[in-house]
Amino acid sequence: MIREANLSKFEAKYWKRLGEDVVQCQLCPNLCVLPNLARGRCGVRINIEGKLYSLVYGKPVAVHVDPIEKKPLSHFLPGTPVFSIATAGCNLGCIFCQNWQISQANPEEADHYSLSPEQIIALAKKYKCPSIAYTYTEPTIFYEYMLDTAKLAKKAGIRNVMHSCGYINPEPLKELLKYMDAANVDLKGFSEEYYQEMCFGRLEPVLTTLKTVKEEGVWLE
Repeated sequence: MIREANLSKFEAKYWKRLGEDVVQCQLCPNLCVLPNLARGRCGVRINIEGKLYSLVYGKPVAVHVDPIEKKPLSHFLPGTPVFSIATAGCNLGCIFCQNWQISQANPEEADHYSLSPEQIIALAKKYKCPSIAYTYTEPTIFYEYMLDTAKLAKKAGIRNVMHSCGYINPEPLKELLKYMDAANVDLKGFSEEYYQEMCFGRLEPVLTTLKTVKEEGVWLE
Protein backbone atom coordinates (compact mmCIF):
# COMPACT_ATOMS: atom_id res chain seq x y z
CA MET A 1 0.00 0.00 0.00
CA ILE A 2 1.25 3.47 -0.88
CA ARG A 3 0.79 6.48 1.36
CA GLU A 4 -0.71 9.47 -0.45
CA ALA A 5 -1.13 13.13 0.48
CA ASN A 6 -4.38 13.95 -1.36
CA LEU A 7 -7.68 14.23 0.49
CA SER A 8 -11.13 13.14 -0.64
CA LYS A 9 -14.20 15.34 -1.15
CA PHE A 10 -17.18 13.06 -0.56
CA GLU A 11 -20.60 14.59 0.09
CA ALA A 12 -21.54 14.04 3.71
CA LYS A 13 -24.76 12.76 5.24
CA TYR A 14 -26.71 14.44 8.05
CA TRP A 15 -26.50 18.19 7.53
CA LYS A 16 -28.81 21.03 6.59
CA ARG A 17 -28.44 24.41 4.93
CA LEU A 18 -29.11 27.37 7.24
CA GLY A 19 -28.61 30.13 4.70
CA GLU A 20 -26.59 31.05 1.67
CA ASP A 21 -23.36 29.03 1.91
CA VAL A 22 -23.96 28.29 5.63
CA VAL A 23 -24.64 24.73 6.79
CA GLN A 24 -25.10 22.89 10.06
CA CYS A 25 -23.65 19.41 10.53
CA GLN A 26 -26.16 17.19 12.33
CA LEU A 27 -24.04 14.07 12.69
CA CYS A 28 -22.98 14.57 16.31
CA PRO A 29 -24.02 16.65 19.34
CA ASN A 30 -21.52 19.40 18.47
CA LEU A 31 -23.99 20.55 15.77
CA CYS A 32 -21.32 22.71 14.14
CA VAL A 33 -22.56 25.74 12.19
CA LEU A 34 -20.18 26.29 9.28
CA PRO A 35 -19.78 29.21 6.88
CA ASN A 36 -18.16 28.58 3.52
CA LEU A 37 -14.81 26.73 3.75
CA ALA A 38 -15.11 26.23 7.51
CA ARG A 39 -14.53 22.81 9.04
CA GLY A 40 -16.35 21.15 11.90
CA ARG A 41 -14.71 20.62 15.24
CA CYS A 42 -13.67 17.17 14.03
CA GLY A 43 -11.47 18.78 11.38
CA VAL A 44 -12.61 16.41 8.63
CA ARG A 45 -16.01 17.76 7.54
CA ILE A 46 -15.99 20.97 5.50
CA ASN A 47 -18.55 23.32 3.99
CA ILE A 48 -17.78 24.05 0.35
CA GLU A 49 -20.22 26.50 -1.25
CA GLY A 50 -23.18 25.39 0.82
CA LYS A 51 -22.57 21.64 0.79
CA LEU A 52 -20.95 19.54 3.51
CA TYR A 53 -18.19 17.16 2.50
CA SER A 54 -16.02 14.54 4.18
CA LEU A 55 -12.29 14.94 3.59
CA VAL A 56 -11.43 11.43 4.80
CA TYR A 57 -13.65 9.07 2.80
CA GLY A 58 -11.37 6.24 1.69
CA LYS A 59 -8.36 7.82 3.42
CA PRO A 60 -7.48 5.73 6.50
CA VAL A 61 -4.41 6.70 8.53
CA ALA A 62 -4.30 3.37 10.37
CA VAL A 63 -4.80 -0.08 8.84
CA HIS A 64 -3.95 -3.08 11.03
CA VAL A 65 -4.88 -6.65 11.89
CA ASP A 66 -5.49 -6.83 15.64
CA PRO A 67 -6.77 -9.41 18.10
CA ILE A 68 -10.46 -8.71 18.72
CA GLU A 69 -9.66 -8.32 22.42
CA LYS A 70 -7.75 -5.11 21.60
CA LYS A 71 -10.95 -3.31 20.56
CA PRO A 72 -11.57 -4.21 23.44
CA LEU A 73 -14.16 -6.97 23.05
CA SER A 74 -13.79 -9.98 25.32
CA HIS A 75 -16.96 -11.90 24.49
CA PHE A 76 -17.49 -11.29 20.76
CA LEU A 77 -15.65 -13.66 18.40
CA PRO A 78 -12.97 -14.27 21.06
CA GLY A 79 -9.57 -15.36 19.83
CA THR A 80 -10.10 -14.07 16.29
CA PRO A 81 -8.28 -11.40 14.26
CA VAL A 82 -10.10 -8.21 13.30
CA PHE A 83 -9.22 -5.94 10.38
CA SER A 84 -9.03 -2.46 11.91
CA ILE A 85 -9.18 0.95 10.25
CA ALA A 86 -9.30 4.62 11.24
CA THR A 87 -9.04 8.03 9.65
CA ALA A 88 -7.69 11.22 11.20
CA GLY A 89 -9.97 13.29 13.42
CA CYS A 90 -12.29 13.13 16.42
CA ASN A 91 -15.31 15.07 17.64
CA LEU A 92 -14.10 15.14 21.26
CA GLY A 93 -10.84 16.47 22.68
CA CYS A 94 -10.00 14.14 25.56
CA ILE A 95 -6.82 15.34 27.27
CA PHE A 96 -5.83 11.72 28.03
CA CYS A 97 -6.26 10.34 24.48
CA GLN A 98 -3.70 7.63 23.73
CA ASN A 99 -4.07 8.09 19.97
CA TRP A 100 -3.90 11.89 20.00
CA GLN A 101 -1.34 11.98 17.16
CA ILE A 102 -4.06 10.91 14.73
CA SER A 103 -7.30 11.70 16.58
CA GLN A 104 -6.41 15.37 17.05
CA ALA A 105 -4.74 15.79 13.65
CA ASN A 106 -6.27 17.44 10.63
CA PRO A 107 -6.32 14.95 7.74
CA GLU A 108 -3.65 16.78 5.76
CA GLU A 109 -1.29 16.49 8.74
CA ALA A 110 -1.31 12.69 8.78
CA ASP A 111 0.05 10.21 6.25
CA HIS A 112 -2.79 8.12 4.91
CA TYR A 113 -3.67 5.36 2.49
CA SER A 114 -6.19 5.41 -0.34
CA LEU A 115 -8.48 2.43 0.21
CA SER A 116 -12.04 2.13 -1.04
CA PRO A 117 -14.66 0.16 0.90
CA GLU A 118 -14.27 -2.61 -1.69
CA GLN A 119 -10.54 -2.74 -1.03
CA ILE A 120 -11.10 -2.93 2.73
CA ILE A 121 -13.35 -5.96 2.22
CA ALA A 122 -10.74 -7.59 -0.01
CA LEU A 123 -8.00 -7.02 2.57
CA ALA A 124 -10.13 -8.41 5.40
CA LYS A 125 -10.65 -11.55 3.33
CA LYS A 126 -6.95 -11.73 2.40
CA TYR A 127 -5.92 -11.69 6.06
CA LYS A 128 -8.73 -14.09 7.04
CA CYS A 129 -10.42 -11.66 9.42
CA PRO A 130 -14.03 -12.55 10.27
CA SER A 131 -14.72 -8.95 11.30
CA ILE A 132 -13.82 -5.33 10.53
CA ALA A 133 -13.38 -2.74 13.28
CA TYR A 134 -13.85 0.99 12.94
CA THR A 135 -11.60 2.15 15.74
CA TYR A 136 -8.48 3.97 17.04
CA THR A 137 -9.74 7.56 16.53
CA GLU A 138 -13.52 8.14 16.38
CA PRO A 139 -15.48 6.33 13.68
CA THR A 140 -18.38 8.77 13.90
CA ILE A 141 -16.35 11.36 12.03
CA PHE A 142 -15.70 9.01 9.10
CA TYR A 143 -19.36 8.01 9.12
CA GLU A 144 -19.92 7.72 5.35
CA TYR A 145 -16.79 5.62 4.83
CA MET A 146 -17.68 3.36 7.74
CA LEU A 147 -21.30 2.98 6.64
CA ASP A 148 -20.45 2.05 3.05
CA THR A 149 -17.77 -0.39 4.19
CA ALA A 150 -20.11 -1.95 6.75
CA LYS A 151 -22.82 -2.50 4.14
CA LEU A 152 -20.40 -4.34 1.87
CA ALA A 153 -18.99 -6.33 4.77
CA LYS A 154 -22.43 -7.52 5.77
CA LYS A 155 -23.11 -8.72 2.22
CA ALA A 156 -19.77 -10.56 2.28
CA GLY A 157 -20.54 -12.30 5.58
CA ILE A 158 -18.00 -10.25 7.53
CA ARG A 159 -19.01 -8.87 10.93
CA ASN A 160 -18.76 -5.16 11.79
CA VAL A 161 -17.40 -3.79 15.06
CA MET A 162 -17.42 -0.18 16.22
CA HIS A 163 -15.17 1.17 18.99
CA SER A 164 -16.57 4.62 19.69
CA CYS A 165 -16.80 7.42 22.22
CA GLY A 166 -20.54 7.35 21.58
CA TYR A 167 -20.74 11.05 20.68
CA ILE A 168 -23.23 10.74 17.84
CA ASN A 169 -26.82 11.83 17.30
CA PRO A 170 -29.59 9.20 17.49
CA GLU A 171 -30.74 9.27 13.84
CA PRO A 172 -27.36 8.56 12.23
CA LEU A 173 -26.60 6.06 14.99
CA LYS A 174 -29.74 4.06 14.28
CA GLU A 175 -28.97 3.94 10.56
CA LEU A 176 -25.45 2.72 11.33
CA LEU A 177 -26.53 0.08 13.85
CA LYS A 178 -28.45 -1.78 11.12
CA TYR A 179 -25.04 -2.95 9.92
CA MET A 180 -23.12 -3.25 13.21
CA ASP A 181 -22.73 -6.57 14.98
CA ALA A 182 -20.89 -5.34 18.08
CA ALA A 183 -19.87 -2.09 19.73
CA ASN A 184 -17.56 -1.00 22.49
CA VAL A 185 -18.62 2.44 23.68
CA ASP A 186 -16.20 4.32 25.91
CA LEU A 187 -17.92 5.79 28.96
CA LYS A 188 -15.08 8.07 29.96
CA GLY A 189 -16.57 9.51 33.16
CA PHE A 190 -19.71 9.77 35.23
CA SER A 191 -20.56 13.48 35.39
CA GLU A 192 -21.24 16.36 33.04
CA GLU A 193 -18.45 18.29 34.76
CA TYR A 194 -15.94 15.54 33.94
CA TYR A 195 -16.94 15.44 30.28
CA GLN A 196 -16.75 19.22 29.97
CA GLU A 197 -13.35 19.54 31.63
CA MET A 198 -11.62 16.38 30.37
CA CYS A 199 -13.28 15.65 27.02
CA PHE A 200 -14.73 19.01 25.92
CA GLY A 201 -18.09 17.33 25.42
CA ARG A 202 -21.23 16.25 27.28
CA LEU A 203 -22.17 13.06 29.10
CA GLU A 204 -25.88 12.90 28.21
CA PRO A 205 -25.43 12.06 24.49
CA VAL A 206 -23.09 9.21 25.39
CA LEU A 207 -25.64 7.73 27.78
CA THR A 208 -28.26 7.99 25.04
CA THR A 209 -25.94 6.13 22.67
CA LEU A 210 -25.40 3.33 25.19
CA LYS A 211 -29.15 2.91 25.61
CA THR A 212 -29.77 3.01 21.86
CA VAL A 213 -27.12 0.38 21.07
CA LYS A 214 -28.67 -1.93 23.65
CA GLU A 215 -32.24 -1.27 22.46
CA GLU A 216 -31.27 -1.98 18.84
CA GLY A 217 -29.97 -5.42 19.81
CA VAL A 218 -26.30 -4.84 18.96
CA TRP A 219 -23.73 -6.65 21.13
CA LEU A 220 -22.39 -4.07 23.61
CA GLU A 221 -19.31 -4.14 25.81
